[in-house]
Amino acid sequence: MKAIYLEAIDKPFTLIEKEKPVAGPGEAIVQVKAAALNHRDVWIQYGRYFTKEYPAILGSDCAGIVTEVGEGVDAAWVGKEVIVDPSSDWGDNPRAQAVNFKVLGMPEDGAFAEYVKVRAANLYEKPDHLTFEEAAALPLGGVTAYRAMFTKCGIQPGDRVLVTGAGGGVALFAIQFAAAIGAEVWVTSGSDEKIGLAIDLGAKGGVNYKNENWGKELKAIAKGFDVIVDGAAGEGFVQLVKLAKPGGRIGMYGGTTGKIGHLNPAEIFWKQLAIHGSTMGTAQDFAEMVRLVDEHGIRPVVDIVFPLDQTEEAMRYMEAGKQFGKIVIKVG
Repeated sequence: MKAIYLEAIDKPFTLIEKEKPVAGPGEAIVQVKAAALNHRDVWIQYGRYFTKEYPAILGSDCAGIVTEVGEGVDAAWVGKEVIVDPSSDWGDNPRAQAVNFKVLGMPEDGAFAEYVKVRAANLYEKPDHLTFEEAAALPLGGVTAYRAMFTKCGIQPGDRVLVTGAGGGVALFAIQFAAAIGAEVWVTSGSDEKIGLAIDLGAKGGVNYKNENWGKELKAIAKGFDVIVDGAAGEGFVQLVKLAKPGGRIGMYGGTTGKIGHLNPAEIFWKQLAIHGSTMGTAQDFAEMVRLVDEHGIRPVVDIVFPLDQTEEAMRYMEAGKQFGKIVIKVG
């Protein structure tokens, strides 16, 4: 089979021929039709991820067709169109993942290949309204957004919600999920064009965080927020605390702009704020996320599709940060 190979840190992704995997007990083989990129893949390429096991076949997100199952797996899965939950070994504590928690694509071979071996328990039937490319865009970003908003922050219909960094995969899922249940969604972005596209997805409005007084500007037009979903942290997090309403909940799933600035603790305890760290999600989170997408006919936003042999070019496109939605690799 064809696969995308990362030999070592700071090496380019290259196309190789590799032996097709074989399903063991409790496992399934999925013929990958489409896979999606995550920033995790770029971090691994540069050696900035906590797991460092090279060479590697990366790729956490995929959709395809089950071609083979191992012992103990219902043969009815063969021929089904599926998406794959990329996480495994969460552990027994639903509040936090165990130390041996893993994500598909390192240390186990991932989805940037014509076939991938996964645990059969991680298979979910692809919602009928999704193309393979749309379905491949869903898993990691979708479950991350769902857990941060629903499991951790307890979002409810009618809540006023702020999603930062509109344009990234998780942020767009957060916008779509919140709008689908009847929340009022606002966004921030460094691009006025992306704010406009977020409004097309269901957001009520937004502000450009490059504006000098963006926090005060947003406060003036939206008053305050019940739920804030953030993947940036950094100095801007101080503004998020100010923007949270009394009793507000902030869900953090990343820290792309670095360490948080100087917070006034009184703004946290006096307003009774809850700040939730969140990473990926449990099997239950994933199942509920897929159900939400299916019930509301939500279609993941796909920015661009590359062929498998242009995965290196796709990584550089992601690194440039100009996308609005997910970057997808067409495999089959």
